[in-house]
Amino acid sequence: MYVVRDQWEEHYAGGKGFRPLSEDERELLARLAPAPGGGGRALDAGCGKGGLSLFLASLGYEVDAVDFADSALARAREEHGDVPGVRWLGLDLERDDWAELCEEGYDLVVLRLVVPFFRDRARVLHALGERLRPGGKLMVITPTAGSVPAEKRGIALDEEEIALIASGWERCAREDLDGLAVLTLRGPCHGATRVVEFGLPPAGPAMTTACAVVTDESGRVLLGSSRRGHLELPGGRTDGAESFEAAAVRELREETGLVAGVEDAHVVAMLADGSRGVPRLTAVVRITAWSGTLTVPEPDRFTGWQWYDPHMLSCLGEVFAPSAQALESVWPGTVPGLPPVHGYPVGTVRPPVAGEPAEAVRRRHDMARKVIDGGWAPSARVREALRTVPRHRFAPEVSLQVAYDDNLAVVTRRDEVGRATSSVSAAWLQADMIEGLDLMPGACVWEAGSGGYNAELLAHVTGLHGRIVTSDIDGAVVHRARRLLAEAGSGRVTVVHGDAAQGVPARLVPRDGFDAIVITYQCRDVAPAWRELLAEGGRLVLPLEIRGYTRAITLQRDGDVLSARKFTHCGFVAAQGAHAHITPTVDLLDGTLWLLYEDGPAPRSVEKLEEALRGPRSETATGVTMGTGFYFGSLQLYAATTLPGFCRLAVPDGRGANVPALADGGSLAYLTHVRTRESETLGERRWEWVVHAFGDQGDRLAEQLVATVRAWDQNVRGNGEATTDPALSVYPAGTPDRLLPCGDVVSLPHCRIVVQWPGRDALLPVLGGPDMAPVAAEVEV
Repeated sequence: MYVVRDQWEEHYAGGKGFRPLSEDERELLARLAPAPGGGGRALDAGCGKGGLSLFLASLGYEVDAVDFADSALARAREEHGDVPGVRWLGLDLERDDWAELCEEGYDLVVLRLVVPFFRDRARVLHALGERLRPGGKLMVITPTAGSVPAEKRGIALDEEEIALIASGWERCAREDLDGLAVLTLRGPCHGATRVVEFGLPPAGPAMTTACAVVTDESGRVLLGSSRRGHLELPGGRTDGAESFEAAAVRELREETGLVAGVEDAHVVAMLADGSRGVPRLTAVVRITAWSGTLTVPEPDRFTGWQWYDPHMLSCLGEVFAPSAQALESVWPGTVPGLPPVHGYPVGTVRPPVAGEPAEAVRRRHDMARKVIDGGWAPSARVREALRTVPRHRFAPEVSLQVAYDDNLAVVTRRDEVGRATSSVSAAWLQADMIEGLDLMPGACVWEAGSGGYNAELLAHVTGLHGRIVTSDIDGAVVHRARRLLAEAGSGRVTVVHGDAAQGVPARLVPRDGFDAIVITYQCRDVAPAWRELLAEGGRLVLPLEIRGYTRAITLQRDGDVLSARKFTHCGFVAAQGAHAHITPTVDLLDGTLWLLYEDGPAPRSVEKLEEALRGPRSETATGVTMGTGFYFGSLQLYAATTLPGFCRLAVPDGRGANVPALADGGSLAYLTHVRTRESETLGERRWEWVVHAFGDQGDRLAEQLVATVRAWDQNVRGNGEATTDPALSVYPAGTPDRLLPCGDVVSLPHCRIVVQWPGRDALLPVLGGPDMAPVAAEVEV
């Protein structure tokens, strides 16, 4: 049996072939895998000389024919020429980046006579299953062990191995043909992880065991297929006075053939639980370096060992409970449905563990390029951080494709009703907010709202002499950040537990304050601690929600005043703790609409308003138009900060608008837009802002909204499609009116925000005595 690429190269270069596609196989494939109407795309994994690839093309498929032996592909091209509809691709499916494969996926994947040669069958089949299009199928054609001579056992699968391949798929159909098993697999590429136990004595002394967590050069974790039918980590009971580290190293060698030194074994957690009345103490031992060749020294206990991607840990099928708990302690959030356990993290100092596949490097550079091309990362240090820090290792529960989507936030924790409470934000937004901090090498930065990845980006940007403190109110998020930073961090990030509204422990605050502070959860107020802990001239970047609309605002400290330097449209998870807030909301028409009152309280009775909504609607055009892709966030913010009685109209399921509105008793008016110019060319389409109104006071409310839109168009939008951000400054709560500049004022419990829009220079009468400076308007929230 060939085990390395060079042997296959020599095989095909020497003129040898492999079992040709029989007529019976052709008839079976034509029956089981016809091309979808209009054609389809197929992957022939391990194509050899290409006989199957040509047949799939004859069925109507566009075929990617893949093999890792260049000599096989050379013979395929020589014997078949340039066949229309077939791409010949040199690729090792176990080792290489799959960049050349079709990103949109396949209707059919066929693995003919190749699965026995894969070392990590489960991982490869799972990854290929992820590439199936909806309704697609994966077909495995393999010799069975009973149909080949003993000396050729390595080219075939026995019934136990075939059952493992079929497990977890929604549907598996099997047909047997001339010594071949033909499996047709459909549905999810693997079943959800289920934690299992195996029988222990009904009573007895406590057990002390060690689980070894080992990863390869691609960052994949080693798991064995037990004869009991589940997966488990290397490990076992301690021997006498043996240390947990020594036990893990010994069990790793005895069970897998891999060799590690005790100095490379680190206890990272202790887990206390029990099974059938037997107390059990399990040490989770992280192995940071090893050598040797993977084997199966104990075939009576294990059928084999394979390497698994961390994002597969949620869909492995049955996993032995201590192993599942150990995996979760290293990569929190990856294993679902865990039984109760008392976990005790161990604050051991250990080196980070390297390892990532080539695909991760490619996708990271592609993500960085998109962020840079979008203009979100103009500085060299931020660009290099995006290219360097392994984002996927801080989101181990998702695939590389999802982790490196530049426009996607990865939710890492939800509350009891499913709302996101922690996430890895979209890469473009993280880059933009870090740019706003204007960091220099050696800077000290506090990040409020932890996750690990953003803190490590900050560590990379500030360099070897920089210092990063990251905090979170959720203990589970803190635990996760510490674990992932230990796995893949630089060692320059300190993680602390606490409510950011109260600041951080004094021992972590630099003498002159932090050079920069970044808040990564949605805020409706500016905590006094943030101003007090920020150095003079330092920058604070936070997602500030102003009357329902959120902007990532860069603020710079000048004494007690924070002045805006930059605005970015964004969305973040809601605040918890002292900054938690529930917007007063009114359900309308049996909950099909919401009215949200940022400056509450919401009206108690809505009968007249609902009656008006069931009646006639008036429509008033503003005369203000916009083109495709126009950003109207400044109009929303303008209306929110300048209109007394402002509220928002929203659709609860999120499909509809979240639009500026005014309500008065039984009347309502809201802002929307209608298409005024159709065109096949996207850039030539136009829309106009209009106001819809209901009730006897609807026309008056509509006039206010129309006047607001026109004022914004004239003074803020100006010529063309560009808009102007307002001047914004944040003053401490209690600052008297006479010390505020002219502008629209939003008063919050901890601060007063002054918003100064172009053209908003009409002043209200002077309030109080002659030393009182005028303000344009004030809203108490």
